[in-house]
Amino acid sequence: MSTKASIPPPPETVLDHDDIGRAIKRIASAIVEQTKGGSSIALVGIREGGVPLSNRIASEIQKSEGVRVPIGTIEIALYRDDVASRKAEVVGSSDIRFAVDGQDVVLVDDVVHTGRTVRAAIDALLDYGRPRRIWLAALTDRGGRELPIAPDFVGLAIDVPAGGYLEVTLGGPKDRVVLVRPAFEYAG
Repeated sequence: MSTKASIPPPPETVLDHDDIGRAIKRIASAIVEQTKGGSSIALVGIREGGVPLSNRIASEIQKSEGVRVPIGTIEIALYRDDVASRKAEVVGSSDIRFAVDGQDVVLVDDVVHTGRTVRAAIDALLDYGRPRRIWLAALTDRGGRELPIAPDFVGLAIDVPAGGYLEVTLGGPKDRVVLVRPAFEYAG
């Protein structure tokens, strides 16, 4: 008698602590190069994963250029296009303490996938004013777009199979990005 069982393959670390540090330096360097020194930008981290990343990018810019970049946080929960179909969740707050009007803003997130999170972040940001330009920085780009949105600055582009996902941990020596592949079935 044969039965089917789902076996999840082991998670695969695609970025470790050192890789993430190098990726953040590359992203910060690219932002500085593209924005001619970084003095005319502000970073806005998309809650949750974009917040620690934006802080670390700002720190790298300050180290390399001596420029203190304004940092903000944007909450997108109420701007999502699926808000009505999601179960109730705790909604954090946005925190933007600089004038958005006329500002060059770099939205920051840990993973870019369908583009819907970024679209929601842009909608939320526009409630604070009209930026001169919006850039997008992401630690990882996993593909799978549903909207025509792509990061301007990215640490790692990786194809993630359908049903898989990236698990990102930021915060000290435990930094890592893990690819979790979907379970596969076998007849046993």
